[in-house]
Amino acid sequence: MSKPLSDHDRKKQISVRGLAGVENVAELKQNFNRHLHFTLVKDRNVATRRDYYFALAHTVREHLIGRWIRTQQYYYEKDPKRVYYISLEFYMGRALQNTMVNLALENACDEAMYQLGLDMEELEDMEEDAGLGNGGLGRLAACFLDSMASLGLAAYGYGIRYEFGIFNQKIVNGWQVEEADDWLRFGNPWEKARPEYMRPVQFYGRTEHHPDGVKWVDTQVVLALPYDTPIPGYRNNVVNTMRLWSAKAPCDFNLKDFNVGGYIQAVLDRNLAENISRVLYPNDNFFEGKELRLKQEYFVVSATLQDIIRRFKVSKFGSREIARTDFSKLPDKVAIQLNDTHPAMAIPELMRVLVDEEKLGWDKAWDICIRTCAYTNHTVLPEALERWPVDLFAHLLPRHLEIVYEINRRHLERVAAKFPGDHDRMRRMSLIEEGGQKRINMAHLCIVGSHAVNGVAQIHSDILKATIFKDFYEMEPNKFQNKTNGITPRRWLVMCNPGLAEVIAERIGEDYIRDLDQLQKLRKFVNDDAFIRDIAKVKQENKLKFAVHLEEHYKVKINPNSMFDIQVKRIHEYKRQLLNCLHIITYYNRIKKEPNKQWTPRTVMIGGKAAPGYHTAKMIIRLITAIGEVVNNDPVVGDRLKVIFLENYRMSLARISIPAADLSQQISTAGTEASGTGNMKFMLNGALTIGTMDGANVEMAEEAGEDNLFIFGMRVEDVDAMDVRGYHAQEYYNRLPELKQAIDQIAGGFFSPKQHDLFKEIVNMLMHHDRFKVFADYEDYIKCQEKVNALYKNPKEWTKKVIYNIAGCGKFSSDRTIAQYAREIWGMEPTLEKLPESHTNSWTG
Repeated sequence: MSKPLSDHDRKKQISVRGLAGVENVAELKQNFNRHLHFTLVKDRNVATRRDYYFALAHTVREHLIGRWIRTQQYYYEKDPKRVYYISLEFYMGRALQNTMVNLALENACDEAMYQLGLDMEELEDMEEDAGLGNGGLGRLAACFLDSMASLGLAAYGYGIRYEFGIFNQKIVNGWQVEEADDWLRFGNPWEKARPEYMRPVQFYGRTEHHPDGVKWVDTQVVLALPYDTPIPGYRNNVVNTMRLWSAKAPCDFNLKDFNVGGYIQAVLDRNLAENISRVLYPNDNFFEGKELRLKQEYFVVSATLQDIIRRFKVSKFGSREIARTDFSKLPDKVAIQLNDTHPAMAIPELMRVLVDEEKLGWDKAWDICIRTCAYTNHTVLPEALERWPVDLFAHLLPRHLEIVYEINRRHLERVAAKFPGDHDRMRRMSLIEEGGQKRINMAHLCIVGSHAVNGVAQIHSDILKATIFKDFYEMEPNKFQNKTNGITPRRWLVMCNPGLAEVIAERIGEDYIRDLDQLQKLRKFVNDDAFIRDIAKVKQENKLKFAVHLEEHYKVKINPNSMFDIQVKRIHEYKRQLLNCLHIITYYNRIKKEPNKQWTPRTVMIGGKAAPGYHTAKMIIRLITAIGEVVNNDPVVGDRLKVIFLENYRMSLARISIPAADLSQQISTAGTEASGTGNMKFMLNGALTIGTMDGANVEMAEEAGEDNLFIFGMRVEDVDAMDVRGYHAQEYYNRLPELKQAIDQIAGGFFSPKQHDLFKEIVNMLMHHDRFKVFADYEDYIKCQEKVNALYKNPKEWTKKVIYNIAGCGKFSSDRTIAQYAREIWGMEPTLEKLPESHTNSWTG
């Protein structure tokens, strides 16, 4: 009788993890031991688990280097058009497993570690998340880098190497407490500093106007030091570069005006310059107009444009001699994509470089600028739009203010020519908002200075054209496009859910990993009992694995047969975690009222960080933890309902929670969530969605069939109509007894017995000034949740809907998104061809 497979042996059988050839494994072991000895200076007697992780990371990284150098050399020789994706955030997560997957090394490394008596998953868990992002926008940038490399595009991600990424969240007595994320504390094996490409960035000073042009003088200089991280494509030998800038004070900082005896202070003051790259601003969908943030935005843009222009000019491989000087060719060789308005300064900075430094005429420079730049909008929430005070701008970037004024003057001339006498339109379309304090509207700057403007889901792009950018759409309708977001199937299926990836590969082969549309082939298995069983089995295994994690971390006994109902995303009023809370309380009250009924058991998990300054969001977290304290300790309810707040939700927690989910909650007020990408991750991993017709949910319903999602609530038209009539929360409170009971419990201290009025602000907001109309969707949401419960009792029918959802995921690959950006905005053609492997060692930046 054969013994059951160990976890290790089962993993070995997963073909999507690559082959573990004998020579391969022996070589990996040898390199691992070499790095342990020579790089880490340890032997097996004193090495820690972290040492082993670093040795493995260096071993895997070696397999990137040759391909990395070869790719950059290939771009140098072929001189293709290059795309520069500029973003203030790149939420990369961990690199080790991603690199092994994309290089087909996973099984070989696993076997090598096993033979050395080590557990690869334990080593993977030693890696720090690179948390250089807040949420969707930063993770989108990371998925895009993966897809650009996998599609063979000559692409570069440019951003800031924050010393401290998104804070770590601790829950203390039910409250969020922030801790600094010192992710570089032990070093980062994946980055390579490139001091030879250091660039000066200027701030402050004043402008001088001379007959031969404008000079920006008396500036303060900060140096931008680049760190390069390799971005491997999926098994195509392409390795692109993400270049993150770190701020460094120049050697003579504060010493040129040598204050007598001020030497020590001058050296200590270097920190002021270097603070620019110290910390990521932890706001999601919120604009905080701080000088340090504007410095960060200009810092990344200035350093990046210097790099772009250096690369455009250079002639021979590895040489500094200038060859190309005809800037009219720039748009044929360079595409710049602005990820939201955060890098909007690229537009006036490119104009400054072309006009002031390269001495081009304004009209020629402006034509080049527009044809080079494109802008992606990520939100319609007014509080998220960047509007910088003119006086701050004048102080920090005096030359750029002059350029913005000139851009605006010419822009308003064009508006006046097209709409004579329409002064209100001119006011609305100006880059400068007059009023209390004058502000620069950065979205308007991006639209005027770009040849393409896109939203990130069809409904979002339509809303842009109909509302906040309506005037601009009427003036230049051809500028406006849609590019529905996507996710990389490498990280969000192959890496995080190898069991599901394998079950799919057994039916339709492995090619779907680079061409996700092939998942459509799964529709023909929707009534195949063996396939239904396999899908359900993988889900159950993922739930058991996550349940073990939860019981370790939360000391709550989890019923693995309960429905895993998950809402993970940043905590924000528009995302309506409060609506979820009202369902939990209603369900709790129903169980208490009829404890002997056959209720569908649920484990409800809510996770996400609140911006440190966002008081309401922090109160929402406190409410969730308070509800959990009551529900989880009520013996009448038992294991039929549990509520868990998932602490410190981040990439490495998404990796284990998303594959374990049965139900995904995507319940924003219609018209507020631009796209969402978490919704796509849950769909691809075999969860069903309960959601509003918002963001990409609309297209998910289109692809999988609306019957296969649980859609509820107001549509955008209903919300608009309600805005006209007025939303009156009190009417719902009076009409719906279960809603009234839930609100009265929150208000009366049922969930906060030690402080009865703890949640009075939340109740007051919901009753009197709720912008996101939670009560208006409550009744339909509860009814929809009843349908969810009923279907969950029929596992076979539930799993059939899951299969339709997975089969409809093809559109939501970031490969499709990036292919559209390439063809429709950047003028580049993606390819699935492999780069030839090569063993050369020459390098170019």
